[in-house]
Amino acid sequence: MSSEPALIGTEAAPAAPKRSALRRLIRDPQADITAGLLLVFVILGLLAPWVTGHGPNEAVLSAVNAPVGTPGYPLGGDQNGRDIWARLIYSINTSVLSALIGTGVAIAVGLSCGLIGGYFGGRVRGAIEWVFNLIMTFPGILLLIVLMPLTRGDFRVTMLIFGVLLAPGTYRLVRNVTVGVRNELYVDAARVAGLSTLRILGRHVMPVVRGPVIISTAFLMGSAISVQAGLAFLGVGSSDVPSFGAMISYGFLNLYVDPLQFVWPALLLGVSTASLVLLGNSLRDALEGARPKASKVGATARAKAVPRSGDDAGALLSIRDLRLSYPDPGGEPKPVLNGVSVTLNAGETLGLVGESGSGKTQTAFAVLGVLPAEATVTEGSIRLDGRELVGLPERGLRALRGREIAYVPQEPMSNLDPSFTIGAQVVEGIRATTAMSRSAARARALELLGHVGIADPRRTMGLYPHQISGGMAQRVLIASAVASRPRVLIADEPTTALDVTIQAEILDLLRELQREMGMAILLVTHNFGVVADICDRMAVMQDGRIVESGTVLDVFREPRHPYTKKLLASILDESVVREDPPVLIGDTTRGPGHG
Repeated sequence: MSSEPALIGTEAAPAAPKRSALRRLIRDPQADITAGLLLVFVILGLLAPWVTGHGPNEAVLSAVNAPVGTPGYPLGGDQNGRDIWARLIYSINTSVLSALIGTGVAIAVGLSCGLIGGYFGGRVRGAIEWVFNLIMTFPGILLLIVLMPLTRGDFRVTMLIFGVLLAPGTYRLVRNVTVGVRNELYVDAARVAGLSTLRILGRHVMPVVRGPVIISTAFLMGSAISVQAGLAFLGVGSSDVPSFGAMISYGFLNLYVDPLQFVWPALLLGVSTASLVLLGNSLRDALEGARPKASKVGATARAKAVPRSGDDAGALLSIRDLRLSYPDPGGEPKPVLNGVSVTLNAGETLGLVGESGSGKTQTAFAVLGVLPAEATVTEGSIRLDGRELVGLPERGLRALRGREIAYVPQEPMSNLDPSFTIGAQVVEGIRATTAMSRSAARARALELLGHVGIADPRRTMGLYPHQISGGMAQRVLIASAVASRPRVLIADEPTTALDVTIQAEILDLLRELQREMGMAILLVTHNFGVVADICDRMAVMQDGRIVESGTVLDVFREPRHPYTKKLLASILDESVVREDPPVLIGDTTRGPGHG
């Protein structure tokens, strides 16, 4: 799961069609302003001969250090009598050409090598990796200065070499994405179908690579402009080529005579490079969903579109027609939950059963509002005691988590921070969900740890996670979860990582806490034994939908759906196992039905 939780109902960019991503980019004020500024710069550069009254190197003695507003010199003249306005406009062309050459070479080399290295692997990738690792060892700016006799000061040749130095970053980006796509089943299917390697790369890999490459282009262009200006500032290159860097250098030499001669090129260089960086951020947000935004109106409208039925009118937790999708490698939405509807009544235990990948945990995460940023709730309603959770802001969800809804994770040892003691983590959780002082929270932690069956709570409080067993770790997490007496406890495979004896103890503990606190428990599991032991009702999930639900007794006695029958049929009959004689490994005398 992503480290950045998303609001339920957020519209993540990758999960929407590409037209929606473009629409979001157009509606982003940051993208509009930066793209507009860059467009104005480019147009001014193209119209340089018509918007300036002088050439970039045309020197007039009477214009030496001319002040701003001098007729024919709107921004004044420099110490050599050249028109600052004209040099600024012509410098735009130098920067644009530098960006195009440097970025073009970096993308061409990095993209082609990244596709080849990521797709073929083996010795091919090893050889390409060696070359790019060698390139990365070169000190970029120093190398460009050393090669000045070879480039003869031509900034175009210099930018071509710099593009090669930029290529390793693009290569690694493309290679990593290509390796991921290379292992997809649809790529294997295309190969089996007889598609050529070139067509597979163009048809299946390029659509996935395209987004990250477009995003990196803006940053590469900013880097190329900055490096060209830096080299010109250092005097590397022809003095006849107008450049922001050369103008800044001349401005420094004349700083005490006319400071504005330094300000104009520095301002234009800063605005252009900052615009490219901000435009790159906007592209990232639109194409990769790096900054999901809650669509409260849309989420509320979808929630209201799902009518409440008589079955969930009195339910404590009601999930109605919940549909959830994630982006596939091509950026298109791939459904994960397909109309999940389930209810949980106060004080009961509902088992959510299904094989791995059926959507059980995604349903639980949707209720908690901790879906990854790329997840999109496209339709449905989640109500807690009548309160709609879909589209609820993060602040509202945070007020519910740990108080109204608590969560017990699957892997106890992985959910405790090894850097802090057990006591510090339990106390932190209690203080986050209550208004207790530290001393009161510590006393409450000791009480809870004792209540969940830990023999020596005070000693355990001072231990680190690696110093306790898995069963104790699970008890610690349960104690933290029930600290604020939640109304709903979501237990995600709470006994999977434990042995049979500890499993029974944990189930007894949950049952006891439920009776004492009146909690409703949503138990996510694939273990029918756990369901039979603790659950009142059960709902069977397959491929993101509920295929059968009812009381545990009814479903076990008379399963209706073929999938439920298949799951029940896969449970071992322990009586048959005990009657079978032991068989040695390698024994070929076993009869039918064994093995």
